[in-house]
Amino acid sequence: MNKAKNAAFSYSFLLPSFILTMVLGIYPMAWALRYMFYDYKGFGTERFVGLANFKRIMGDQQFWESVANTFIYAGGKLLLSIPLALILAVILNWNIKGKNLLRAIFFMPTIISTAVMAVVFFTIFNSYNGILNQFLMKYLFIQNAIDWLGVDYAMLTVILVAVWGAVGNYMLLFLAGLQNIPQDVYESSALDGANKFQQFRYITIPMLGPVMQMIIMLAIINALKGYENIMVMTDGGPIGKTNVMFLYVYKLFFPPAGGAAATQIQEFGYGSAAAFVTALIVGVITILYFYGSRRMSQND
Repeated sequence: MNKAKNAAFSYSFLLPSFILTMVLGIYPMAWALRYMFYDYKGFGTERFVGLANFKRIMGDQQFWESVANTFIYAGGKLLLSIPLALILAVILNWNIKGKNLLRAIFFMPTIISTAVMAVVFFTIFNSYNGILNQFLMKYLFIQNAIDWLGVDYAMLTVILVAVWGAVGNYMLLFLAGLQNIPQDVYESSALDGANKFQQFRYITIPMLGPVMQMIIMLAIINALKGYENIMVMTDGGPIGKTNVMFLYVYKLFFPPAGGAAATQIQEFGYGSAAAFVTALIVGVITILYFYGSRRMSQND
């Protein structure tokens, strides 16, 4: 009897999390899986359409453009954030003065709200009265303001903002990996005549392999799912240049209330189908990376 009471007492602590998971996770997922086979606008009666929503997705140019934009955004973010985080981790792992303060400074963007961060950067990159353009025009003597959020530079701008927000988190994970590498390995290699670059190439990188695989997988998932800073800074514009998959799906469920994009209507059925395809794309890429990295580890 006491064992049953202890078990019931223990499971009671899990009950709130279980209820929240069911209400906020499982139920919405099941709801979306049902409605992706229906034509439902969020009001009125739903109409069963079978695979019509998926057929529409196959010919939806805007959706596939958002997929292409997502790969550009994710690729740029990964190519910049991972190497930069590794370099910062290596430098801040040295015995330098103020390294703890520097670690805190670089990690700080990770705990700032994405929406707040995007609003701040919007004021910095604003084409008309942005701080960056004012600085460039005053000190670098450029004649005209640069349209950082325009067609030519919008994607680069949102990538740089995303990198700023992600580097600190990956840096911290790299630091944890670096601190688990035995120092006597470096001392032995130094006695054999290895310089710092050779130590980094032949000791640090290989021994960080498992940590790096995990970091890259997390970075891929986060980059493919990211859209919050884009929504605040450009709302997917201009002319869809920064419209990514999850932002496209979000607008199907919650269309803009004003502006030129207000003509978009709420489509729960089609949005559910688009969300399923989007999740499938992210899942396939993650599985392919996991399988590829595992094969490489086995070969090594």
